[in-house]
Amino acid sequence: MSDTLAFMIADTSRLLRRSFDERTRVIGITGAQWRLLFTVSRNEGQNQGATAELLEVEPITLCRMIDRMEEAGMVERRPDPNDRRAWRLYLTDKSRPLIGQLRELGDQLMEQALQGVAADDRQRLWDILNTIRTNLSAGADQQEATHG
Repeated sequence: MSDTLAFMIADTSRLLRRSFDERTRVIGITGAQWRLLFTVSRNEGQNQGATAELLEVEPITLCRMIDRMEEAGMVERRPDPNDRRAWRLYLTDKSRPLIGQLRELGDQLMEQALQGVAADDRQRLWDILNTIRTNLSAGADQQEATHG
C-alpha cells in the first residue's frame, strides 16, 4: 500500500498543479511564474540561493526566471547588506494584486477538488498530510545534520 499511497499523493499533486497552471494561463501567468511569485511572497527578502532550494531548481535556472520576472516588473532584486555577492528577492507593487488573483484561483480549484468531502474529513486530511510532512521534514533535517 505504501507505494500506492505515494503514487496517489504524487499523482494528485500533479493533477492539481496542471489544473492550476491551466487556470493561471487565463491571467497570463505560467506555472513557473506563479510558483516563483508564491515562494517570494511567503519568503520576501530571502536570497536567490535559498529560493532556488525551495523551488527545487538550479540557481542558474532561477536566475533566468528572475531576469524575466524582473523585466516584467513582477519581482525586484535588492543587494544583500551582509553579502555583496548575493541578492534578496521582493515582490513589486505590480505583482501584489496577482497574488490575490492566484489565491482566488487556488481557492476555487480546491473547492472543486474537495467537492463531496465533508468538513470533518477535510480537516482530517489536512491533519494527516501535515503529520506526513512533519515526519518527512524531520527525517530530512536529521539526514542533513548527519551529512552536513
